[in-house]
Amino acid sequence: MNFKLENIIRENVKDLSPYSSARDEYVSDGSAMVFLDANENPYDNGVNRYPDPQQRNLKFILAKQKNIKAANILLGNGSDEVLDLLFRAFCEPKIDNVITLPPTYGMYKVLSGINTIENREVLLTEDFQPNVEAILSKVDAQTKMIFICSPNNPTGNSFSENSILELLQKFNGLLVIDEAYIDFSSNESWVTKLKEYPNLVITQTLSKAFGMAGIRLGICIASEEIIAVLNKIKPPYNVNELTQTHALKRVSDEYRISSEINEILNQKKILIKMLPNIPFITKVYPSDANFLLVKVDDADKRYSQLLKRGVVVRNRNNQPLCENTLRFTIGSIEENIKLVKALNNIGDEQI
Repeated sequence: MNFKLENIIRENVKDLSPYSSARDEYVSDGSAMVFLDANENPYDNGVNRYPDPQQRNLKFILAKQKNIKAANILLGNGSDEVLDLLFRAFCEPKIDNVITLPPTYGMYKVLSGINTIENREVLLTEDFQPNVEAILSKVDAQTKMIFICSPNNPTGNSFSENSILELLQKFNGLLVIDEAYIDFSSNESWVTKLKEYPNLVITQTLSKAFGMAGIRLGICIASEEIIAVLNKIKPPYNVNELTQTHALKRVSDEYRISSEINEILNQKKILIKMLPNIPFITKVYPSDANFLLVKVDDADKRYSQLLKRGVVVRNRNNQPLCENTLRFTIGSIEENIKLVKALNNIGDEQI
C-alpha cells in the first residue's frame, strides 16, 4: 500500500480555514457563566443555547464503547451527511470517481450524482460477494473511494474478510465500509482494524439497532487525520441539541439496546424457519442484518397483495441480481405474525 492522505484531499479543502463558532472558541466546563458571545435569546427554554458543535459528551461515551478515541469520531445529521462530507472533502467534481458494488445502498450513487463525481459500478458476484479483481481493474489515478456495505443492503449478507483486506491493502484511496447493520451481525466490526489501515473509513448509525431513526444521527470512524479534514468542512452545528440529548440517554442504556437486538435476532430465526413453507417463496437469503431478502414467484404481484393487507415491505425487483425479491424488515412479534398470516392468505390469489 502506498496510501498518503494528502494525495487525495481536494486542494480547496487543504487551504480552507474552518468557520469558528462561539461554542468552538469558548467550551463550557459547567461553571456558572454569563453567555453573551453567541447572540442567543437569554431566556431559558431548554434549547435557547447553541449545541456543542463537537458533541463531546456523546463522543466520549461512544468512544469508550468502541474502544477508540473521541478524535476518531465525527457525528453527522444521519449517515447521509457523513457520506456527503466524504465526497466533498476528497472528490474533485467532474474529475474524480468512486466505485460502488450493486446491489447496494442507493445513496452512494445519489451523492455521487449530486457532487458530479463519476460512479463506477462493479456488480457483486452471484453469491453477493465483492469481485475484487474486477473492482481493482476499475481503479485509476482519479479513484478516490470504494464504498462497501457490510452487512449489505439489500442482500443482508456480510462480505468476505479476505476480500475486504485485499482491497485495503491494494487500494490507495479510501475504503469506506458502511456498517449500518453491524450490531445484528456476529462478525466483528472493522473498527478493530482502524490502527492498521490509514485508508479505512467506517460509517455506522443510530437508526437501526439503537432504534433512533427519527433523530438522524450518523457516525464516521476513521484516523484522527481524516476526521480532522471532515471537521474542517462540516456545518458548525450539524447535530442539534435535541438529538444530542436523546442519543446520550439512549446509548447509555446498553442493557435495553442489547435486549432489543436479541429479540430481533430471535424473531429473525423464527421467520427463517417459517418463510420457506410459503409456496411462492423460493429462497430465503442468509442475513446478518435486521431484515431478510426473499425470492418469490412474482415480486410486483406479491408486493401489491401485501399492501392490500396492510403490510408494507420493500420491493427490490428493480435491483441488479435481485429479480423477484422482496425485503422484509424484522418487526415485533405481532408484526411478524401479521406478515406470515398475510403471506399465507394471499397464496395464488389474483389481483
